[in-house]
Amino acid sequence: MEFATGMAAPVSGMRWFRDTERRDIQHELPGWPEGPTYAVRSRADRNARSTARKAGVVSHSLVALTAGILGAVGSPFGEPRVRGKSEDPENEVDDFPVMWAPEGGIARTLPWQADPARRPASFRTHLIVTDARLVLVGFPDDDTSRDEPLWEADRSSLARAERKQFSKGRRNFTITFTDRSWCRLHSYSENAVNRILRHISSTFLPPDQLTAPQRNAIDTYLAERAPSDGKAGGPGAVYRHGIVTRRPSGNLLFEAWSDSADPVNGIAGGTMHLMSPEGGQPTLQPGDLD
Repeated sequence: MEFATGMAAPVSGMRWFRDTERRDIQHELPGWPEGPTYAVRSRADRNARSTARKAGVVSHSLVALTAGILGAVGSPFGEPRVRGKSEDPENEVDDFPVMWAPEGGIARTLPWQADPARRPASFRTHLIVTDARLVLVGFPDDDTSRDEPLWEADRSSLARAERKQFSKGRRNFTITFTDRSWCRLHSYSENAVNRILRHISSTFLPPDQLTAPQRNAIDTYLAERAPSDGKAGGPGAVYRHGIVTRRPSGNLLFEAWSDSADPVNGIAGGTMHLMSPEGGQPTLQPGDLD
């Protein structure tokens, strides 16, 4: 994940770091290197950009049609569209703060490496959600073993997390802290946002709190998905990590994944198993898989 980027025409490609008086505070953030200074585009600027963009799209489309690659990566049709109507025009169209915090606000402690305009192009940041903390780590290259811790916050400091519909591919979300400061973030994957929101808003059940029927249900589920070549080493050998969360309905969701982590998308989605509070067959309820 990284700080989000504006999509609406007046703020496209831009972001701001604000206090609660809407002042730019990027120069006040401790340890942050200098970054670009943006200005909201006027209508005249937007009209000029729109004319140039339309001309470019027509030219690019003709090339794409000739080459037979319409819709391929790099074409103007390969990117996911903005979804939904702006829910908050003041902060999505007229302005685009990705940090909103008074002096001393938790959001001010986020690291500069999460800003795409400040970090090296090859640097990536991943958000890790645990039962106790949020942790942000950075990767200087594609070697996922070289991650370095950049920031952390206690789960007790989180008030809520929300998806923002007005974004490419529904991949923006906000995290609001208990001191009412907040940040707006973007993920490379909609599925990753689903997991982040689900895990931030859920109650984790540690292994020692699972009943015998619940543990048996998980073991059976993993055994059914173990490799058939006999080399995996027993039930659950493919998926060596897993968590159980209690859904709003009371049902339990078990999620498991392997050791592999992708430098862009982080830990890929593994497998999920929904069970009743007793560990049996559940009745699917709204929100169980959100």
